[in-house]
Amino acid sequence: MREKMKKPSMSPSAIVLQIVMVIVALIFLSPFYFLLVNSVKSLGDIMVDAANWPTAFHFDNYVKAWQMTRFPEAFTNSVIITVISNLLIAMLSAMAAYRMVRANTVFNRIVFMLFVSAMVIPFQSIMIPLLQVINALGVNNSMVGLILSYMGLGIPLSVFLFHGFVKAIPLEIEEAATVDGASPFRVFGRIVLPMLKPMMVTVIILNCLWVWNDYLLPSLILQSPELRTIPLATFAFFGQYSKQWDLALPAWCSALRQSLFSSYRFKNTLLKVWLQVPSKDNAASVTLHSKR
Repeated sequence: MREKMKKPSMSPSAIVLQIVMVIVALIFLSPFYFLLVNSVKSLGDIMVDAANWPTAFHFDNYVKAWQMTRFPEAFTNSVIITVISNLLIAMLSAMAAYRMVRANTVFNRIVFMLFVSAMVIPFQSIMIPLLQVINALGVNNSMVGLILSYMGLGIPLSVFLFHGFVKAIPLEIEEAATVDGASPFRVFGRIVLPMLKPMMVTVIILNCLWVWNDYLLPSLILQSPELRTIPLATFAFFGQYSKQWDLALPAWCSALRQSLFSSYRFKNTLLKVWLQVPSKDNAASVTLHSKR
């Protein structure tokens, strides 16, 4: 007779670890519970007890929130500002960092130190001068002014991240491509840029989270209702004497749904990109692909 295979028993430390992990997961998921449950409650039920299950489901809260915030318009504005800002920040930062690493002159080292120094400057100290510059350029109350502001504030950190990543790329591959007759722009676009994908994705994600959820800069630059982003639109539910939680929570759920859908949709692509590490073998494959 075959001996029955015994299942390996868990040690007490493993059981304790499992319990702790479940508790931590519940703690992190609890805000989503409060958000979803209270989004279908009446304002009275929310104020009485936000943790209880709804006595009646008010799905019309979502309809009212969409109508009052003009959610499709605010969502479109947020997408336009986030996409354009992040593409410009990522591309300009990658090109600037590549130039600073490969042309290691005194001037470039000084410029890089200025970028690093800009990272530690509090936004409150440059808020008024920034608005003065935006007004002087004539781009106040426009998406252009907001995008330029995000570029100025987001490029220093992005350059710092790209700078360290470019150093890990083997210089021999670029030299071989140059010997084959590739121009500097072709070397960067066909050799270096594909190898920067992991850091490119990291920079885009960090800046996306910042730009998408930012309230302060849009509130300073955008005054027209038709230009409002999602944070500005949802803030309309909070006044000095009243807070319409029954409408703000459905609006936040709608915005969160789009973010979660995008994350789930592109999770496999992000994992593949992050697993790429700059190496000579990886760079050689990129070089061969660029010659075809």
